[in-house]
Amino acid sequence: MPTQHTFDMAAVREETLHSQQVFDGRLLKVYQDEVRLPNGQHSVREWINHPGASAVVPLFEDGTTVMVRQFRYPPRQFFLEVPAGKLDRPGEDPQAVALRELEEETGWCARSLVHLGSLYPCIGYSNEVIHCFLAQDLEPGRQQLADGEWLEVVRLPLAEAVAMARCGKIPDMKSTAALLLADAFLQQKTRKDAG
Repeated sequence: MPTQHTFDMAAVREETLHSQQVFDGRLLKVYQDEVRLPNGQHSVREWINHPGASAVVPLFEDGTTVMVRQFRYPPRQFFLEVPAGKLDRPGEDPQAVALRELEEETGWCARSLVHLGSLYPCIGYSNEVIHCFLAQDLEPGRQQLADGEWLEVVRLPLAEAVAMARCGKIPDMKSTAALLLADAFLQQKTRKDAG
């Protein structure tokens, strides 16, 4: 049996000695920090300051959902994703962002929103956090894509989207995580309602 090591978390925390912003973009701010390690030695940490985002899984009464298909420049390919968007200003309410992005990207509004959890997708190099939501009680709204934004709205059974996430056919991390969180929430709710 492997040996488990325990340690005092406060004692292994890295201390920032110096922080220098090396890139100031419209969305991302990149830093290079000098840190003191728990053993007293120094090291360098390069990291990205990201404002955070919200992702939402819409659920219609018939068991379907809507996702968006869009081209993503860094990997240079199309992805099927849940509606999502960044927080536009510090302190912005992630729930408000989820509702806004749902309507802007898909043309649907939600009267009910459940927070499923918050996730850090890139802990090795970014402080980005994505807040995941389940949207229900949907009604038509008005799609308003941002300038330079092109996407296709795709309606499919939620069960099919979850199955795609489970078998790796949805490689976008936030979408896979949000779909699996939504599925777990709905299964737990069904068991609770049945019991």
